[in-house]
Amino acid sequence: MNARDTVFASIRSALAVNGQEAPRRREVADRLAGHPAGVVPQRGNLPPQARLALFVKMMEAAAGTVTAVASIDEVPAAVGTFLRRYNLPLAVRRGGDEKLGGVPWSNEPALEMSVGPSDGAQLTSVSHAFGAVAETGTLVMTASPDNPTTLNFLPDNHIVVLDAKDVSGDFETSIGKLREKYGAGALPRVVNMITGPSRSADIEQTLILGAHGPRRLHVVVVGEP
Repeated sequence: MNARDTVFASIRSALAVNGQEAPRRREVADRLAGHPAGVVPQRGNLPPQARLALFVKMMEAAAGTVTAVASIDEVPAAVGTFLRRYNLPLAVRRGGDEKLGGVPWSNEPALEMSVGPSDGAQLTSVSHAFGAVAETGTLVMTASPDNPTTLNFLPDNHIVVLDAKDVSGDFETSIGKLREKYGAGALPRVVNMITGPSRSADIEQTLILGAHGPRRLHVVVVGEP
């Protein structure tokens, strides 16, 4: 027996069970299959427009910034405006995501676009969010070959394109959407939940942005919820 077996054997002994009881195994199987939700805060249980407003409020409270645009055609100008605001080079790295591939980047002629994962040499990346959680201002980012996780963490500035209709009120709803899209037992290898830019106050309780990721996080919200 290894240490893990010893620990579980001790627990079973204390509970006077052996782990093979049919009712107990059925109870576990039913719970896994049913995905019962715990207590869900009501803060995010809002009409669509109010839910989006809450997301923006919470994102800004976490030191992120948000721009709203009416359509995907306006995304290039929003990206250009962000880069100029901070005197950054007009160059970004993005993944091969189908949504981002459909953006008319030529609407911002000065913008230099490259595609692929980040090796840390790029100052700014653009990603497409699977969704967001209004109650905490959190982005839900799914990893795939077309959505490299490196784009979320290595560049100093991270711009995220988010469809307004993909903002959920709470984490439980967002996780439900992941299950709905990918199916049982088939979630992406990595799901990053990002709330604001990277930060740390480990040293003398002084808040430092960009400690282990982007120092700026900007969300471009597209359309209506």
